[in-house]
Amino acid sequence: MAPPLSADQFVHALRAEGLTVVEVGQWRTHNRAGHGGWGPVNGVVVHHTATSGAAASVRICYDGYEGLPGPLCHGVITKDGKVHLVGNGRANHAGAGDADVLRAVIAEKRLPPPLRNDTDGNTHFYGFECENLGDGKDPWPPAQLDAIVRAAAAVCRHYGWTERSVIGHKEWQVGKVDPRGFTMEWLRERVRERLK
Repeated sequence: MAPPLSADQFVHALRAEGLTVVEVGQWRTHNRAGHGGWGPVNGVVVHHTATSGAAASVRICYDGYEGLPGPLCHGVITKDGKVHLVGNGRANHAGAGDADVLRAVIAEKRLPPPLRNDTDGNTHFYGFECENLGDGKDPWPPAQLDAIVRAAAAVCRHYGWTERSVIGHKEWQVGKVDPRGFTMEWLRERVRERLK
């Protein structure tokens, strides 16, 4: 059972992995406490924002929108490779997903396809939203891809997890397509290399 990182531990883990961290507003106490559990944590979910522009992407992930209050993740990774911290604790990012996928993440086994949305992922996963339109055309700059690898590796390193604890939203929840523009196999391989 892995307890969530404290805000200080989270910042330290990210910076120790060589990332530029931007602390946004009251992120240390900004969460969805009281709307479900937070922890034990079991992995990292990677998303794309479907938005354009760093400032707008960070703001919507901090505030949320009508029908889905923020924070919408823990960190927003912008195209320049910076990680903007917008939440600490439960965040509205993973939503309901497949219990079999969660079991595979915990066991660090190959993921089955998600077939049903029956388990609260916001309890179990850190979430990184990555600034990208998600249309398959919007580019992923090298600095951003490197930051995604480093951010996922930072959490995994803290807990002693392998790359198998890093999943895409589309691997967790039926009907999701994110992240689009790179494969999760590609990302996990780079996380694996970084953790060596």
